[in-house]
Amino acid sequence: MIHPLLRAVTAAALAVLPLTLSTPAHAADTTLPLADAVKALPLAAESRDGYQRTSFRHWNSGKIPTDGCNTRAEVLLAEARQAPEVLPGCKLAGGLWWSYYDAKWLSPGSALDVDHMVPLAEAWDSGASQWTPERREAYANDLDSERSLVAVSAASNRSKADQDPAEWLPPAVDATCRYVSEWTATKLRWGLALDLAEQEALAQHAEACPTTTVTYERAP
Repeated sequence: MIHPLLRAVTAAALAVLPLTLSTPAHAADTTLPLADAVKALPLAAESRDGYQRTSFRHWNSGKIPTDGCNTRAEVLLAEARQAPEVLPGCKLAGGLWWSYYDAKWLSPGSALDVDHMVPLAEAWDSGASQWTPERREAYANDLDSERSLVAVSAASNRSKADQDPAEWLPPAVDATCRYVSEWTATKLRWGLALDLAEQEALAQHAEACPTTTVTYERAP
């Protein structure tokens, strides 16, 4: 999820590396039918004991700490349907975005929230309470998967809050299959569990979305 300017900077940096160096190989993406992906998630009771939002450091300085764009800004830049003007300090002016949760076009960027597909509190409940602070920060700023963070309307994000798919789905009915797929992909990517109500809801949605697949890569 790197916008064109960042790609250019990264390419330039790689060009000057010695030829003897190589980039570590990434694990290949895994693609499963939605029903199989849901079955691959471990079942466990959830607990919010000890949760604080500050346990997940966000938004950090993003892919290139020196460019002035934090994670939130990088998501907005990557998902813009019409690119905004990038002003000093990575202030974004103009631009146009599609909020797929509620099927709305939005501008400017301040009209959007960047949603954690699996909310921070839900991640904590599902296994992140056992992670190191560094891994929680990596989760909260995951720019390496286009499914982990999504720019959507502030209203839809705040309606969702920390609810799972047994409790909340996007108001745009056509978004359900995509949303459930991306939720499941994020949990598989980060090795998060699901509770019984969530498992039952996801299984029901898998039946209603028979052609939907889930693609994910395990987080480092």
